[in-house]
Parts: sequence; structure tokens; C-alpha cells
Amino acid sequence: MSTSPLLEQLIDALRCLPGVGQKSAQRMAYHLLERERAGGRRLAERLAEAMEKVGHCERCRDFSESPLCPICSSPARDAQTLCIVETPADRLAIETATGYRGLYFVLQGRLSPLDGIGPRELGLDVLAARLATGEVAELIVATNPTVEGEATAHYLAQLARGHGVRPSRPAHGLPLGGELEYTDRGTLAHAFGTRAEILR
Repeated sequence: MSTSPLLEQLIDALRCLPGVGQKSAQRMAYHLLERERAGGRRLAERLAEAMEKVGHCERCRDFSESPLCPICSSPARDAQTLCIVETPADRLAIETATGYRGLYFVLQGRLSPLDGIGPRELGLDVLAARLATGEVAELIVATNPTVEGEATAHYLAQLARGHGVRPSRPAHGLPLGGELEYTDRGTLAHAFGTRAEILR
């Protein structure tokens, strides 16, 4: 137990971060107070400002400081292609690693009835209204290949077909440069089950 109630409160507050337990929070708090007070003040200011000003884009649900994020408001993006991702981090990964030039829809999660996360919590009513406009021709379902991600993908594919939109899914399988003997059984089985013809 610390002699400083404020220090205890700081340690407890740091524990809200993912993967940060008691010991990690304690190390962070001690570091900020011992060596990085200026950085701590800067962190506090930026954190307070972000909590106040960063909301969600009305169209794609990604994080944004304005009603429409820069991607949704860009006339250079292909509005006929819509990529569904679970998190803003997934959107960023696709944006930086691929040449994708369409638009996004960020679920901010995945279907998980046990956790009380259903279609409404993921904004699927907003997505359905968007698909109903007829503007979207292809829905790329880029949810993670987990049990919940696959269930979400199945639900989204049905939703897309119901609005006359073609659903697609990024290929999952063997990593580029990987070796078969070191590939896990689930990945190998999925790769064989979804194999495609070699094009000329």
C-alpha cells in the first residue's frame, strides 16, 4: 500500500489499458513520476483532448474528429466497394498494406451473444440502410478468422445478398514465405478447403 492516495489512484487508472496489470501499472506510474513528468503532463493533455473531441464517423463508425472521416469525405474513393472490418486498427492495417481504394465500415466489435453484442451494437442497422441505397456493389467482409468473426461474416454475407450486393471475403491460408511443415493444422486445413485454381 502506497503512502500516497494519488499515486494509488494513478496506478489504478493505468490498469484500464489492455494487458496492463498491477505490476505494469505500478512501473508506468513510477516511471512517469521519477523521470518523465513533462511527458506525463503531455500525455494527460492529449488524453483529455482525445476523450473530449474524438467521436465516430457518421458513415463508417471509424474514429473521427468531424462528422465524416477523411476517407468517407474523399471523392477519390470508390463508393461501390465497401470493406467491413472489426476495429479501426484492422482498417489501418488494410489501408497501409494494400492498394485498396474503396470505403470502409467499422463494426467496433463482432457478434458475440454471450457478451451481449448483437447486430444493433455493431451498427448493422446503419449498414443495412447504406446497402439499401444501391450505391454499394461489393461488400468485402474482412472480419478476423475467429469463431465470432466467422459468424459475423456469415451474418454480413446474408445481409449483403438480401440487398442485392455481392459479398466477398479476403483469402485465408498459407502465409507468403511460410513452410508447410511449420504451418498449424487449422490454417493448413482451411487453406486446402478453400483452394483456388492457378490462373495463367
